[in-house]
Amino acid sequence: MATYFFRVNMSYAECEDLYRPGNNSALMTAESGHRVQLPTANLRPFVSRIGLKGRFRLVTDTNNKLQSFEKVS
Repeated sequence: MATYFFRVNMSYAECEDLYRPGNNSALMTAESGHRVQLPTANLRPFVSRIGLKGRFRLVTDTNNKLQSFEKVS
């Protein structure tokens, strides 16, 4: 099991890429420096009129499968 933290600061216009057909994943760099590929579907619920902003926690199992993704601040 692994836990990764991310800070995201995307404008609403930049978030349009999360909805483009064929764009099913986003490559993100965790605060620890690890690069993690995350399905864009997990980011979409957090997009607001100001975009996607905040700190997020990703938890994976021992096979690196996503267990949870949540906004923490």
